[in-house]
Amino acid sequence: MNKHAPRIKTGLDTLGDNLPGCLKGRRLGLLANPASITSQFEHAKNVISQHFPGQICALFSPQHGFFAEKQDNMIESGHFRDPDLNIPVFSLYSETRIPTADMFARIDTLLIDIQDVGTRVYTFIYTISYCLEMAANLGKSVVILDRPNPIGGLQVEGNILEEDYSSFVGRYPIPMRHGMTIGEIAAYINTTQKINCDLTVIPMQGWKRDMYWQDTGLFWIPPSPNLPTPLSAMVYPGQVIFEGTNLSEGRGTALPFEQFGAPYVDSHTLKQRVQGRLEGIVLRPVCFQPTSGKWQNQTCQGVHIHVTDRRKYKPYLYSLILLQEIMKAHSNGFQFKAPPYEYEFERLPMDLILGSRKLRENLEEMHDPLELEKAWQAPLQQFRQESQVFYLYGV
Repeated sequence: MNKHAPRIKTGLDTLGDNLPGCLKGRRLGLLANPASITSQFEHAKNVISQHFPGQICALFSPQHGFFAEKQDNMIESGHFRDPDLNIPVFSLYSETRIPTADMFARIDTLLIDIQDVGTRVYTFIYTISYCLEMAANLGKSVVILDRPNPIGGLQVEGNILEEDYSSFVGRYPIPMRHGMTIGEIAAYINTTQKINCDLTVIPMQGWKRDMYWQDTGLFWIPPSPNLPTPLSAMVYPGQVIFEGTNLSEGRGTALPFEQFGAPYVDSHTLKQRVQGRLEGIVLRPVCFQPTSGKWQNQTCQGVHIHVTDRRKYKPYLYSLILLQEIMKAHSNGFQFKAPPYEYEFERLPMDLILGSRKLRENLEEMHDPLELEKAWQAPLQQFRQESQVFYLYGV
């Protein structure tokens, strides 16, 4: 047996310490993917079936599939039958992103063990929100096995999503970087959106809000194919905005989100234009050829982001600054991506990602991102105060 002893215990790791009475005799479902493991690499479906023999009746998977095998957005995964437990696996990123009453008819309680990445546009929290809604409608209960926010629980960053730009990459008025664990934000959504599901969170042991993934002692299992490392998760709250442009966000390379660029980018000029403005990171000019996605098999010039001080690094603000500098320097090459994006066929993908058309227009009109950041501080502070009510962990 692996004797590795992490500094924290996830909700799944703590499950066996004190089996919840609310699961006794219940027909159980489990929403999970490959990152749903214990510190000893045991998958949640096996752990739960050992603790509650014969009670798991259905499995559910989020975007990218139960095995996290699907690479890109709007690439659906199918339903199938789990060969080990001989039960159905329902994909919640298929012909439907909302669980159906028929799927939930098999279960009394849905267990959720999903690794989130602390970013508004990451779709797992919206899959959970749809599960909370369906469970509430049908009188079912939900139990979340909590996991760390890999980019910490102290830094909260970005503008609050505007209601008109609600989508599957942002259903609710939260900032780009929300600073909550999966259990905390699920409880926040359940209450503030008046879903009122019967929700229980099994907390972690030992996690502190100032911890990044590297501080937990846990091994990183990619929750989706293009977040292969804790560093890719750290840059993601900013670098994800490039999905709304014709710049490659690094998909189809070994460094998704850590590097970005396009054939038309002058990476050395870009670095010079932001010199001294971006604290806590170093931009290293690179060339790369994506093997898939935007600019497939074409040489892109860009930069690789190296985080040198995570306390000073502001991923969202810095990526907005980089975006605006590219728009200035390469007005003939740069374009915003046209729809569709995450099943939205009319609204501009960038507006959905930013959660605001006005913010995108302000960037186009060359308003200083530092001034834009000041404008979203008051709503951001209000979110902080409202969300802290749901914090399960201290510093």
